[in-house]
Amino acid sequence: MNQPSPESRESRESHDRRLSLPLIALFKGVVYSDQGNETWQNLLDFQNAIADYVATLGLELIVDEAEGYAFLRQRPGEEDDQAELPRLMARRQLGYPVSLLLALLRKKLAEHDAGGGDLRLVLSRAEIADLVRLFLPDSANEAKLIDRVGMDINKAAEMGFLRKLKGQDDQYEVRRILKAYVDAQWLSEFDARLGEYAEHAAND
Repeated sequence: MNQPSPESRESRESHDRRLSLPLIALFKGVVYSDQGNETWQNLLDFQNAIADYVATLGLELIVDEAEGYAFLRQRPGEEDDQAELPRLMARRQLGYPVSLLLALLRKKLAEHDAGGGDLRLVLSRAEIADLVRLFLPDSANEAKLIDRVGMDINKAAEMGFLRKLKGQDDQYEVRRILKAYVDAQWLSEFDARLGEYAEHAAND
């Protein structure tokens, strides 16, 4: 029986490693093209293989090369599927304040893109607070507002929608994955939703 040559084993190990790197990263969260490592290129090189693999787990691979991100999401269950797989990707249950913040950031990102210029949208903590100020209860004083918005910013950062810039504690990049989470159809209904948010704030 022929044994694989050392060169063949090395080639196979290299292949497996290049496939494993993006897979592991995807199971941890969103993969970005600007992360400065080989993971993104390996993801593109093995995109079909990764998609086939995660499909067996009830997941689908979403890649947006233009925006520079990729992530996994649960495949919609088929109506005639009697043995639905357990969910691997947890549903995110968001309260009103975080939902409002994400909606406003998504709208700001759309306006930024329409204006051209720098691809990245960077906002200060104060600018983010100004976005949500109109939709928070009038009774909230400035200190409480900043604290509340700060908690919501931290939550958005934990979810991967904001990234704090190194060496700039109050500066945040709005991550473009937000465009996939808050889609265009949802954004088109934004004005109506803002009315609901304003009413919510008035009654809070």
